[in-house]
Amino acid sequence: METLGDDGIGIGSGGESDKERQEETEEEAALLRDRLLLSVISIASSHAKTLGMTISEPVVACIADLAFKQAEQMGRDVELFAQHAGRKSVNMEDVILSAHRNEHLMGLLRDFAQELKGKEPCTERKRTKKALKNENKVQEPIEMLD
Repeated sequence: METLGDDGIGIGSGGESDKERQEETEEEAALLRDRLLLSVISIASSHAKTLGMTISEPVVACIADLAFKQAEQMGRDVELFAQHAGRKSVNMEDVILSAHRNEHLMGLLRDFAQELKGKEPCTERKRTKKALKNENKVQEPIEMLD
């Protein structure tokens, strides 16, 4: 059993591991945020260069921050949709459903999903119970003439 201290942090069984896990998660989020910032800087700089413009660092940082927050929210939504459906893993329909606020994005995701389905190798169709029953029926014996 876990006992809570005055600060609300668990003392005893696993309180420290929760704190370590939280720190690890925060470190991963910071790393992802930094990588996204570098990508946004690269994309924004190259796009501005092709247009013959410059872009200020605070604007790029703001765009990267907005993109990161949007991705976090989308991740939470997708996870909740899968959970609501009683699944532990996320599938393509969860991702499409998470874009319900943006019809254009939802359409693009549906097209992409259809494109992926078209590229999947055709697998043998599953046989229905009816087909299995027909296969398992005993055929009448054939009379052979001498």
